[in-house]
Order: sequence, then C-alpha cells, then structure tokens
Amino acid sequence: MNVAQRIAEERVIAIVRLEDLSEARRISEALLEGGVSVVEFTLTNPDALRVIENVREDVGGLLLGAGTVLDEQAAYAAIMAGASFLVTPTVAPGVVEQGLRYGVPVICGGMTPTELLHAHSLGCEMVKVFPAGALGPGFLKDLRGPLPQLRLIPTGGIQVSNVAAFLEAGAVAVGVGSALVSADKSPEEIAETASRFAAEARRVAGG
Repeated sequence: MNVAQRIAEERVIAIVRLEDLSEARRISEALLEGGVSVVEFTLTNPDALRVIENVREDVGGLLLGAGTVLDEQAAYAAIMAGASFLVTPTVAPGVVEQGLRYGVPVICGGMTPTELLHAHSLGCEMVKVFPAGALGPGFLKDLRGPLPQLRLIPTGGIQVSNVAAFLEAGAVAVGVGSALVSADKSPEEIAETASRFAAEARRVAGG
C-alpha cells in the first residue's frame, strides 16, 4: 500500500502543532491507541524534524509526515528526517518538485478551485482544502462536480461533530489539528478523542 492509499484508508490525519514537543512520543502512542495512525508534525516547531526521526524509530505502525513545509530546503530536510509525506499551507511548486524527486507525496494547500487544480497539475495526488471550517462541507461537494479528479483533504475547523459531513461530501481524508491534539489535552484525552474521530470515519466508510 502506498502513502496515498494508506491516507485514504485511514481517513484521519492528526496534525501536531505544538510549542512543546517533549511529549511527542506519548502523544503519538495515544493517537495510535485511539486508532489514528497518520500523524503530521508541523515545522512551525524547530524540533519537529528531530521528533519525526525519533518517533519513526520508537513507535511502530505510524505513517509520519511533515507539515507547514514552505520551501525546497525544508522539504529536503523533512525527507531526510524520514517524513513519508509533506504538507504545505499553499501551492508550493518547489516543495512538490522535491517530493517528486525523492518519491515522497506532497499535499499542497489551497482554497480556490484554481489553486487546488494547479496543485493537482503539479503532481499532487491529494490536495488540502484550507480553511475548511470557514468553507463548509458544501464547498467540497460543489468542487467535486466540475473537478472530480481532485482528492480533497479538508483541514482547519474539523471537529468530531462535522467530520462525517466532510467525508460524506467527498473528502478522501481530513486533517485534524487542535480538536485532536492540543497543549491542554492529556495523552488519555487524546486517545479518547482519536477513537471518536476514527469511529466516525469507519461509520461513514460503512464499517
């Protein structure tokens, strides 16, 4: 199973955007315990690359990616650290180029049909719709009418209460940030919340 297939099967990407990553291993284990095995550590934290390396070695069963990858240099560093996929907040041709060079999928972010189709044309198998919470599930349904080739991952504002609506509107997966992982959540709370997201994803998938 390749990375895109794995993400499409799991349907939930946990986005870890924290100022303190000292508990990254425990957070990763909690997510896995709850049934979320695709995890993105954002490069807004300077320790993220080291964390990706360490978690990759210490916690089996996870698919780890790097988020907020802004340029070619960051993309290369993330790939060397062992990231299995890269996520950008905008359409970033240089990052996509690095990903294609090393066989690492890139999920570029965009909001408009033009941005999302451009990302797809550059070689992104999946594209991130951001900010999804402001746009709503209906936006995805409207996009998929004229652009059914886009594999959409809405991110931003995804909650347990609306994840099913986004998946039912045609999202291949969702990116979930602070609703799943935040500084005020214990590992036990993260595991419990992850289980709720995973259950909703299974329910929509029919199983």
